[in-house]
Amino acid sequence: MTAGYDPYAFEPFAVTVDLAVFTVRDGALHVLLIRRGQEPYAGAWALPGGFVLPRESAEAAARRELAEETGLPEPVMAALHLEQLRTYSEPDRDPRMRVVSVAFTALVPDMPEPAAEGGGDAAHARWLPVGEACDLAFDHAVILADARERIGSKLEYTCLATAFCPPEFTLGELRAVYETVWDTALDRPNFRRKVLTTPGFVEAVPGAARLTGGRGKPAALYRPGPATALHPPLLRPEGPTR
Repeated sequence: MTAGYDPYAFEPFAVTVDLAVFTVRDGALHVLLIRRGQEPYAGAWALPGGFVLPRESAEAAARRELAEETGLPEPVMAALHLEQLRTYSEPDRDPRMRVVSVAFTALVPDMPEPAAEGGGDAAHARWLPVGEACDLAFDHAVILADARERIGSKLEYTCLATAFCPPEFTLGELRAVYETVWDTALDRPNFRRKVLTTPGFVEAVPGAARLTGGRGKPAALYRPGPATALHPPLLRPEGPTR
């Protein structure tokens, strides 16, 4: 004990973690949610998460809670790259007691279905289109909105979008990923120009093409290039979303 320091002079509070994990499915942005099986907010949808244990880091707690509540397999959990979003500390955000939450987010391809029955305080878990994620428990709607903004920014500065395309893809398929995450329509010629002039973003597959419907000629195919960051960034257009 440090001399002169009284730990009981401060009101105790809990630390939790919340996770906003996104993927693209069937042309729509989905978020992983759990149906709460306990009060408060029993029966409501919520982001996966829970309390940080006394001898546990916030990231370790995030991975543990995500595994417990969704039943995602260990290889998926081990490979999942979580990015710390921000801390949420409004005094009345949890009706049980003062709770400060460290939120994490991730945008990941090829995510499996969660287990039919959740663990901990989760009745079950499910991927839901972001547009259907309504009336969330606690302040999770705020966290979800902040997380979506963060992953939108991530696509501006990294090559992550190519991970959601087939191994060989058209520029239209790549554009669809951006339009899905950003929820906005992109100008086709402008998008094509930006992608093809960004060093290392994509590489043409020699002699390969794919029919994409309509009367046009087959579209050229591309594969991910060696770059991991975009220079210059591929910025979202300003103005209203679609």
